[in-house]
Amino acid sequence: MHRTGSLAVFVYSPLSRAIQAAALAAPLLLLPGWTAMAQAAEPGSQQQAPRSYSIPAGPLSTALSRFASEAGILLAANAGLTAGKRSPGLNGAYTAEQGLAVLLEGSGLQARGDGQGGFTLLAQAAQGALELQATQVFALGNALGSMAGYQATHSSVATKTSMPLLETSQSVSVVTRAQMDDQGARSVAQAVRYTPGLMSAPYGATTRYDYVALRGITDGAVDNLYLDGLKLMGDSGTYSSLQVDPFFLERIDILKGPSSVLYGRSLPGGLVAMTTKKPEYTRNNQVQLSAGSNDYQQLAFDVTGPLGEQERLAYRLAGVARDANNQVDDIEEQRFALMPSLSLELGEATRLTLQALLQRDPESGYHGGLPAEGTVRPYRGQRIPRSFFEGEKDRERFERDQQLLGYQLEHRVNEVVSARQNFQYLDAQVDSDQVYQYGYTLDDYGYGAPGDLYRAYTGAEEALHAWTIDNQLQFEFDTGRLSHTLVAGLDYQRRKAKVSYEGGTVSPVNPYAASRPVASYSFYHQYDESRRLEQTGLYVQDLLALNNWRFSLGVRHDWVDVGFEQTESLYGDQADNATQEQLTGRVGVLYAFDNGLSPYVSYAESFNPNTTAAYNYNGSTYDISLLEPTKGKQGEAGLKYQPQGRDDLYTLSVFELRQTNLASKDSSENFFRAVGEITSRGVELEARFQPLENASVLASYTYLDVEYSKDFVGAAGVNNRGNTPNAVARHMAALWADYRFRGGLQLGAGARYFGHSWADAENSLRLPSYTLFDASLSYDLTQVGLAGVALRLNLNNLTDETYVSACNSLLQCYYGEERNVMATFSYDF
Repeated sequence: MHRTGSLAVFVYSPLSRAIQAAALAAPLLLLPGWTAMAQAAEPGSQQQAPRSYSIPAGPLSTALSRFASEAGILLAANAGLTAGKRSPGLNGAYTAEQGLAVLLEGSGLQARGDGQGGFTLLAQAAQGALELQATQVFALGNALGSMAGYQATHSSVATKTSMPLLETSQSVSVVTRAQMDDQGARSVAQAVRYTPGLMSAPYGATTRYDYVALRGITDGAVDNLYLDGLKLMGDSGTYSSLQVDPFFLERIDILKGPSSVLYGRSLPGGLVAMTTKKPEYTRNNQVQLSAGSNDYQQLAFDVTGPLGEQERLAYRLAGVARDANNQVDDIEEQRFALMPSLSLELGEATRLTLQALLQRDPESGYHGGLPAEGTVRPYRGQRIPRSFFEGEKDRERFERDQQLLGYQLEHRVNEVVSARQNFQYLDAQVDSDQVYQYGYTLDDYGYGAPGDLYRAYTGAEEALHAWTIDNQLQFEFDTGRLSHTLVAGLDYQRRKAKVSYEGGTVSPVNPYAASRPVASYSFYHQYDESRRLEQTGLYVQDLLALNNWRFSLGVRHDWVDVGFEQTESLYGDQADNATQEQLTGRVGVLYAFDNGLSPYVSYAESFNPNTTAAYNYNGSTYDISLLEPTKGKQGEAGLKYQPQGRDDLYTLSVFELRQTNLASKDSSENFFRAVGEITSRGVELEARFQPLENASVLASYTYLDVEYSKDFVGAAGVNNRGNTPNAVARHMAALWADYRFRGGLQLGAGARYFGHSWADAENSLRLPSYTLFDASLSYDLTQVGLAGVALRLNLNNLTDETYVSACNSLLQCYYGEERNVMATFSYDF
């Protein structure tokens, strides 16, 4: 074990030992001696020369965010301080102090310098004193912190810095806390369903995992989730994929396209970055009670505030307890979760946030499928009801326990240098039993009665341990007329999973029969397996500004070590290891016109190691081996528009994306090769705007043209070159509108359209399109004397449309969510 200061990191392998040693050097920037030397080296760093600004009048939050970015200063503030306030704008040459004074004129706020080039926003109290309220870094605040309404102006997901969305040369969508609340999201997948380019229900109404398929890349759609800037280190090749309750989140940023330069191994379609709620220095408490369809019951609470009079410590504790049935018979959902966090101000320029997530899911809902015959189209004139359960109640179990410990450490050395270190440790256990169907016995296997479903059993015991650390140094400086924001980083992640699988066969069941016979079973042990992954990445990114030009240049080198070992296996004990290196790059160019238009072009790459083995039959036994990493590359062009003085944002993006090295096998071979390729071309349109002061609108449209562009042999042994992958629609659209009346009443309504898709890679069966309608109604009872009390009613699939959301083969199709009604009582105090 190697120690640096108070931080300890275990070194696991000789391959990455030298690089990890360099990673541990980053916290040295936080030591007082180093800081003092750095500041002494720049004696004039506190005196900023005047700079020219042209910031239009508009919302104060927008003006301050833009000023902090252009001035290169650290501005800390409570987002609530600026809510509803406007700024007169800024034109001309000013120092940082002068510019802030002009922007804040008439707002009742002042900016106080910390002596190190940073500023804190303060409110004028009634007695004339200045009050320090909840602190959030403005240069990162609108990119990571809380915000009012649906409009986010900044995001850190594409650059790991606070970058205005208008100046980001890649497509980014943001789901705010207000949007999650108003739309009644019960999972992350539901929270992002109004986002363009995204399919969040490839497995229907299940809530066990958060599946998010981006830009037509549906494979591994649960392996693209990130939490507080770090990959959520579940194992998508097992059942140990983790889930975070949306109640614990402040915002969700969706980055479209490859992202390996900053994040290492990732899917080429994009990623979903979740940001948790953080401690605040203003006391805020909330309790929620919810009840709804299928006996849904939930208690949630969220309390936060300062500790002590000096306001150097703040805490937050959020919790969820849930119990519900399901639209499928004999299925339950239960969750008990706590997320405590603590924020420590370690001086004027250093902050440490500690957090944990303790979650237990005794029951995790339904995760099964039914044949296309009987769901997509009738089977012998009949359809299977949405409520039919093909499994067995005494063999249906999915128990998941997950724990997360982590921290985010930030330090501003001076005007030029800042350092960040993010760390997470994950531990999870999963115990599951499931009986599932796999087609009609008479049609597919030649025995049984018409309508009988063949059934099998699988059971699993899994344990997952993972940790990841990301060290970042950020430099802000000028070279001549070029302004630089340079980010250099070194990250490391390690994951190990131990699994034990049982298999079996189960007597058939007939979904069309009036009664269900007692099931009989035959069990066997499949194998025990140990799976591991280790990745070390070194990356550099430079964001350059030259007048109205914005350039983004990034490069990364990764070292990856993956392996598995099977024992007690039906296929014979086997093991395989692979050591891989990969260089990825990204480049983007954007021009920000003064009228709010920003055209851009970009190119990005990705890679994703295969940690799941391929089973290759050699004539008498199975040979199990790891495949090469899948790779991705994308070219994108777009246009963004933000009217001057407003937070509205309109985005158009056009892209071509390729994913290569898909596992496939030729019709003449019995083993897999990394030869397949998917090409995805598309257009995405998104608008987030406020046509009226009390109205918000979200609108989007997606066109996708996705095909297997090289030979790809699917389960049926057919070469699918030229076909469209399953669960991909050519047309998608969404619209949500929300209006707040003066008397405390709020109404919202939305529609989601998903076009025709294919049930299988062979394109033998097309699924019908569907349109779903949602609505919300809420009332703030403060208007009738009940301060802090509010009621909300959410209705999803208002017309109770019966539809199949997607299939992954003709044997596995998934009904979408039926009409769901949920009422929520909340009390803020």
